[in-house]
Order: sequence, then C-alpha cells, then structure tokens
Amino acid sequence: MTTAQYGAITVEPFGDSAAMVTIPHTDQAVRRAGIVAFRDRFLAHRPDGVLDVVSGLESLLIEYDPLVTALEHVEYAARLVARWAPPPVDDPAAPVRRVRTFAVPVVFDDEHGPDLASVAEELCLSPAEVVEAIAGSTFTISLLGAAMAPMMDGLRVPRPVRRRAEPRTDVAPGAVMIAGTNAIIQPFPGPTGWRVVGRTPRTIVDISRPEPVSFGTGDVVRFVPVTRAEAEALGSGLLMPVTEVAV
Repeated sequence: MTTAQYGAITVEPFGDSAAMVTIPHTDQAVRRAGIVAFRDRFLAHRPDGVLDVVSGLESLLIEYDPLVTALEHVEYAARLVARWAPPPVDDPAAPVRRVRTFAVPVVFDDEHGPDLASVAEELCLSPAEVVEAIAGSTFTISLLGAAMAPMMDGLRVPRPVRRRAEPRTDVAPGAVMIAGTNAIIQPFPGPTGWRVVGRTPRTIVDISRPEPVSFGTGDVVRFVPVTRAEAEALGSGLLMPVTEVAV
C-alpha cells in the first residue's frame, strides 16, 4: 500500500520525546492496512535517534532520543518514508511472505473466562452463542502488542464489545480476551481492560527460544473450544501453526 492509496499521514508530538503517526482516512480498513505498510517501511529505514516504535491498530508511536534528534527531524523522516512505495508484489528481490494458520485451543467457562457472562448479556446472547461466534470468526493478526501479544481483527458479533470499566490487575498468561471487534492473547501475567472470555493452555511467547513466537502480522487464527480435560491433555507447548503457505 502506497501513500496514494491511504493519503497523507498525520504526525503529532506525544510528550517531549515521541511522535504519534496516524492516517486520517475515513475507511478503518485503509487506516489499519496503511499504518502497517508505513510501519514496515519506517522500520526498514529507521533514522538516527529513534529508540523504539510502538504499534497500535491505527497508529504508530515513534520514541526518540531528544539529545540525538528532534521532533521536526523525526516528522520529516516519517513523511519521507510515507512517500516511498514498498516493493511491488512481483518484484523478484522482494522476500517471500508466508501466511501461517493457527488453531488455538481455548477453554471457555466461568473460571477461565470471567467476563464471558457479562459479554453475553451485553450482546443479548447466551454464553454458548458468544463462544460459537468467537469460534466461528476468522482472525488476522494485525500487530504484536506489548510483550509480543498477538492483537487480532475479525471478531464477528452483533456489535463491538466494550472494554471493562475497571481493568483487571492480574490476568493469567494464555487468557483470550476481546474488545471492539478484536481479540488478543495474554502472553504473561499482567493487567488488562479487555474482556477475558477464555484461556488457552498453549504457551504464546517463550523468551528462552531464539525466536520467542511462531506467529507474525498477517497470520490467521481460529479459536477452537476444548474442555478442561482436553486442555490438560494438550499441554503447555509453544503455539505452533497448523499450516503455512507462501503468498
């Protein structure tokens, strides 16, 4: 996706050592695809002084060292990168992209999914119907969030799911959570405002491995309901793809 397809970017100061990049387009799908395309190009041509790049579904936070560079230089670099078209799909020099498909086993019950009942009430569905909707949705990983958590688009429910009014302070690793029309899996214990609807026995991130995760942006995820006994039998091995194809 090029600048011509998603329009000009917006770059705004975020504190005294960061800039927030967004795409002011009316189509959500264009905004999300555009920010991914921009992020990939920016990371490939990261300017001096940039410390970190934090991805959001529709935004990109660029953190920089104010002793090395300044906001105007970061903004100039961002706008310059945004005008560059990525390699065409048929460019023989472009790396082959592989899309992996994951079947994630999940236990959906009151213990593992403490917000399942409230989500069902909000959507005017039964808990079983919510589980059916989640299992019937095809998710695509949009970005890797904090601690490499896979954040996904694709939840098919009657209306977007609200976040919790009061965030939970300690959610177990493997927790499957939803908000809006998105889903995410918690890699490590921590707080969240997302609605916890289930839990997978699989390990999502293993920092002892050279490659801590087996998934990336663009990969496809399906959630498969399992019983507690089936989850125990499956064990806590690293989540691995069931298929992988070149595109």
